[in-house]
Amino acid sequence: MAKDDKSYPLIPAVEGLTTRVLEILKPKYEKQIVALLAELHPKTDIESLLSRVRALSKVIGAYKVHDLDGGGYETFGQDICSEIGKIVDVRLPKGRSAYSDLVNWIIGTSRDHAIEIFTTNYDLLLEEAFERAHAPYFDGFTGGREPFFDPASVAGGDLPSRWTRLWKLHGSLGWCLGEADNVVRTGKSSHTHLVFPEHLKYDQTQKAPYSALLDRLKAFLCTPDTLLISIGFSFFDSHISARITEGLSANPSASVFAFQFKKLADEAAACDIASKQPNFSIYARDAAMINGVSGAWQLPSELPHKDWGPIRATYWGKFDAANPQHFLLGAIEHFASFFASSRTTQMFSPASAVDPATSSASPVAL
Repeated sequence: MAKDDKSYPLIPAVEGLTTRVLEILKPKYEKQIVALLAELHPKTDIESLLSRVRALSKVIGAYKVHDLDGGGYETFGQDICSEIGKIVDVRLPKGRSAYSDLVNWIIGTSRDHAIEIFTTNYDLLLEEAFERAHAPYFDGFTGGREPFFDPASVAGGDLPSRWTRLWKLHGSLGWCLGEADNVVRTGKSSHTHLVFPEHLKYDQTQKAPYSALLDRLKAFLCTPDTLLISIGFSFFDSHISARITEGLSANPSASVFAFQFKKLADEAAACDIASKQPNFSIYARDAAMINGVSGAWQLPSELPHKDWGPIRATYWGKFDAANPQHFLLGAIEHFASFFASSRTTQMFSPASAVDPATSSASPVAL
């Protein structure tokens, strides 16, 4: 959907991704798409469809369902994954973007401990933003010709704090199997080793290198006085939410600040965690949930300072003309701009998580 300024997101959300993939595949699989979506209704997103396609490919064999046998559905599933990979294979636009704002914030302050970014995104936009800024980062791979994944380096903290840690929890474009049957990073736009949205996601993430990356997330949250900031993540991925809740339960001094784009009532998975974990806070468009208690945003009758108006405009306003004013930091553009605009000399203490400059910080661009 276009914004008021006629711009479009670089990568569509699930609804847009579903529409684009199905438009491309409809000429080849129209009968199967129509029939399967009717069976799946109201769950008509690409994840639900891919789960059904993969399930049929494994159980029906030579028997046909909607004119496709098991082999046909296997090809159908591969085609869906291929189109997803193509759609997320985008480049950063020239000039300013949310990614460049985020990187500018990361490199703009001296830190005792490194920023850690945990992301489920497949694209290479963050990598591109770091490289444009000549900012060093480590993604778990090392080597020259075929960089290999090194779980020992992921678990440790031997690199200088100026090196950002970038953990791709669901894999990345350019990951594939090497000659030794291990995952390598090619530097290309291949999409053969991604954890695609489907019912086997949990099983896939129990294997290397994904298990090491998820363990790193849990270890991060077990660090004393750490703060994890989440943006753009629904918390419906149970294998990730489980690591988060385990870490918060084991370490009451850790905190998660979840900045959500939708209204609080529409963030069911996040609210479920927040209702059980007092150190998990939600900041949604219309309301927040802190210490398990929810409440709508209320503006003070008077600003605390005469210069506070421009400050409040960075986090409170409108996404578009059709909606009333609300909390803005659930949108990545406002979120990144808010922190890039901050000027602080604060030294971040143990284990950094992403944004509001509390004791620790490391962005979760989930």
